[in-house]
Amino acid sequence: MSDEKPTEPEAALARLLDIMARLRDPQSGCPWDVQQTMQSLTRYTIEEAYEAADAIERGAPDEIKDELGDLLFQIVFYAQIGNESKQFDFTDIANAISDKMVRRHPHVFGEATTDDAGLAEQWEAIKAQERKNAPKALLDSVPTGLPALMYAQKIQKKCARVGFDWPDVAPVADKVREEVAEIQAELDAPKRDQQALEAEIGDALFAMVNLARHCNVDADAALRRASNKFARRFAVVEAMAKDEKGGLEAHSLDELEQLWQRVKHKETSA
Repeated sequence: MSDEKPTEPEAALARLLDIMARLRDPQSGCPWDVQQTMQSLTRYTIEEAYEAADAIERGAPDEIKDELGDLLFQIVFYAQIGNESKQFDFTDIANAISDKMVRRHPHVFGEATTDDAGLAEQWEAIKAQERKNAPKALLDSVPTGLPALMYAQKIQKKCARVGFDWPDVAPVADKVREEVAEIQAELDAPKRDQQALEAEIGDALFAMVNLARHCNVDADAALRRASNKFARRFAVVEAMAKDEKGGLEAHSLDELEQLWQRVKHKETSA
């Protein structure tokens, strides 16, 4: 294989497809790649998607390029396995999504016209038409294997589209307070019921996702940013603790809290 890099998208994709076919060759390929199935690949696909999202969130162009390449490789991997089993190949995948995008955008590829406000309704109407032969239950089309926050958002949006939703944000905020109070009630019980406590915390998290949705906030992205913020601040606390006494373990909780407040104040006042 030539080491010269293609300069056109078609040639670059052809090169990648050829690499994938060689990796999967039963005689001369990579043993690990040959052993993989669609089922075994799914966890890697999810990991690659999150790594791409992380690179995008951090605004790191070189990493974004690499992570998107890893994600594309996953698609090519599935296409190769599908081709080997005579189910589909990469061309089928590309044509399927192209057909879907053309079908779902009649205002671009057809003669239909709509304004911004009508786009969501048009999109859902077309999807409903596509699903006319699918299971009839409203939530059947939502994959249960989605990450928990995303799954909660999806089923809430589905229910909202048929009118099963709070009319505004106020009762949603009330629901969050109600669920938190129920957690406290479980914590205050003479004998803690761990299963009941888990259920109440789950209800509170579900209510928070609903509150985020009503506030036009993506719950998954909001939690990711909050986690990244915590990790960034804690790294500074750790460095300060190391400078002062050699490490985190040498500090009391109160001392660490003081360092945390210093880092937080410096960051928020910058």
